Amino acid sequence: MFTGLIQTTGVISGLEKKGRETRFRISPRKNFTDLAHGESIAVNGVCLTVEDFSSDWFYAYASAQTMSVTNLGMLSHGDHVNLERALSLGDRLGGHLVSGHVDCLARITAVEKAGESTIYTLAFPAEYSRQVVDKGSVTLDGISLTITTCGPGFLKVNIIPATREETIISLWSRDRLVNMETDLIGKYVEKMLYSGSAPDRDSRPASAITSDFLRKHGF
Repeated sequence: MFTGLIQTTGVISGLEKKGRETRFRISPRKNFTDLAHGESIAVNGVCLTVEDFSSDWFYAYASAQTMSVTNLGMLSHGDHVNLERALSLGDRLGGHLVSGHVDCLARITAVEKAGESTIYTLAFPAEYSRQVVDKGSVTLDGISLTITTCGPGFLKVNIIPATREETIISLWSRDRLVNMETDLIGKYVEKMLYSGSAPDRDSRPASAITSDFLRKHGF
């Protein structure tokens, strides 16, 4: 589990491709001093497992499935990535709960300045629209961000200077594809409200949890 608060960025210092699978060697900008074999690190928001490491790099493997549904398959030697180590019990939850399981790729469709901030508009598959809400949370390339505006198949986020400086958002431009993970709690709410066939729903007692109830209580 992660928070979406990027701890540092890293450079792809090596790739070993075997068919559709890839083993990455990643060199963090700020070294991780106490890595452990088997621990999880989010790389651009994708949960990967540390296979081997030294004081200034670590190896992580990405399966064919992971490469096909994330932007890790677009990475080359020398590219930069966002890095976050897994959350420890007792740590501050400064962002939001992030699983590191990417739902889809979102495409940047517009970039505009707003004072010192930058507003990015992103398009994503419309089937995820119910999990994206105004002023809710979304994870883009592993970064916990607040949605400022959204609608069917699109959302906007406002990026402050500190976030641009500490993440790879400074490299974002129009048409770039970024990893998107919708809010974990929102997925479970959607499951409760919309899952199951019509006969199944009809046979269950009516739930007090409705869309109006959730909106009334701030969801």
